[in-house]
Amino acid sequence: MSRPNLLFLFSDQHNADVLGCEGHPDVATPHLDRLAARGARFSRAYCQDAVCTPSRCSLFSGLYPRTLGVRSNGDRTPLLDEVVSLQASFQGQGYRTAAFGKRHLYGAVDHGWDEKASHLRIESLEDNYVDWVAGEGHAETFDRDWAAEFGRGAEQTPAHDVPQPDALFTTRESGLPEHMTMEAWTKMRTVDFIERMAGGEQPFFCLSSFYRPHQPYTPLPRYFNRFDRSKWGRGRHAGDGLARPTSLTQPVEDLPPRLQEQTRSTEGPWQFRLARADEQLYRDFLAAYYALVEEIDDHVGEIVAALERTRQWKNTIIVYSSDHGDFAGTHGMIEKCAVGQNVYEATVRVPMILCGPGVERAHGPITSLAELVDLYPTLLELCGLDAPGAVNPLPLDGRSLAPLCRGTVPPDWRQCTVTESWNQSTIITDRYKLGLWTDTFRHPYRDHREFGDLLFDREIDPHETHNLAGTEAYAEIEAMLRNQWKAWQREHPAFSEKLATPA
Repeated sequence: MSRPNLLFLFSDQHNADVLGCEGHPDVATPHLDRLAARGARFSRAYCQDAVCTPSRCSLFSGLYPRTLGVRSNGDRTPLLDEVVSLQASFQGQGYRTAAFGKRHLYGAVDHGWDEKASHLRIESLEDNYVDWVAGEGHAETFDRDWAAEFGRGAEQTPAHDVPQPDALFTTRESGLPEHMTMEAWTKMRTVDFIERMAGGEQPFFCLSSFYRPHQPYTPLPRYFNRFDRSKWGRGRHAGDGLARPTSLTQPVEDLPPRLQEQTRSTEGPWQFRLARADEQLYRDFLAAYYALVEEIDDHVGEIVAALERTRQWKNTIIVYSSDHGDFAGTHGMIEKCAVGQNVYEATVRVPMILCGPGVERAHGPITSLAELVDLYPTLLELCGLDAPGAVNPLPLDGRSLAPLCRGTVPPDWRQCTVTESWNQSTIITDRYKLGLWTDTFRHPYRDHREFGDLLFDREIDPHETHNLAGTEAYAEIEAMLRNQWKAWQREHPAFSEKLATPA
């Protein structure tokens, strides 16, 4: 049989709990559930940084954010121009490569596409969704959707912003026709590519990258109205309102300083103080977020149907994942609050599903610790390709998940994983999680040091509401985790440390 195709289905800001196969009480995702049932679902998969650019650049370069020197959206280092990207590795070994949707990659990490089209003009000036939807006569409608991210109407300017009641929490119904959303456009372009590749000799690598469920949370009415937003209940599957997130009203003083600041805010679209007084705002947001996930799931179903229709299903490896999560109401928060934390499960754990050739059907979730950076070596191995080797400036940081996809856990498999942003690093084991503030002197973040680090025992506190850092009962556990973190740092020097190391 010829080398398998690779279809990489990717979303932005998908909370890993918000899947039917994760047992969510409100959300139905039958098409993603089908992929999980036919392959492997990693229930303990973590992003390397709960922010878009660092996470994506890490995944597609195979290097940790600290290795790249990219730990916030604005970071740029020379190494970005030297790496061999995942898609370039496939392209150099005979694959036709394509990317449809948001990429948010920089330098050589974005090299290696034979064809590409983005939601964003800045990524694909000649072929992008914004110009397409305008050409179809729906520019004003899309502008109104997009303005919701800033809590305003399309006619407002940033200098005169007044939050609009229908855009609080960046949430409002979309007025776009159903076949003209960003997600529908991504599906359309992906299906067209799959059909063009059918019957040819060349295998393909296709990145199908959805913009959602990232804000603005502007779902189509058909999806939005699936959810009873009028009350809290046992969940949609029980036919009784929306299930209320357990930690929705966690005491504000228990949260890190920047989250406290947001929770007390009544400015812009982030009306947390109003929402704590009127939880209807939370219900509207959750219904919108869930609706966007269900729309993506429907488009995934149509993409997979195109593979089946063109008889490419059996020889295509399918991956579904996301760059990071969303609070989705946990801890009383929405979005990801990138400036204030990189520790909570809601934002650092990601969905990860693989199925197709070389992936055995797993009877239940795989609970071994996995990382997004593992996908680079995993996909090379599953497709029988060589690693970039000597042409890459550094060896890949991730480990292949292929043995786990075949039902075997290597005896030396990792005992901990690390996710880190520019100001917080978190070490995660099977049971414990320790979030360490790593840049606490930069104004206005000095108050993080006064607040202290965060330690959770997820066996007895799965919702991460009881901080155990500094307690006598967990002193030995905390010391062990700190030592593991220091050992991991030594094994993976930061970009700045590499520059200071003599050749």
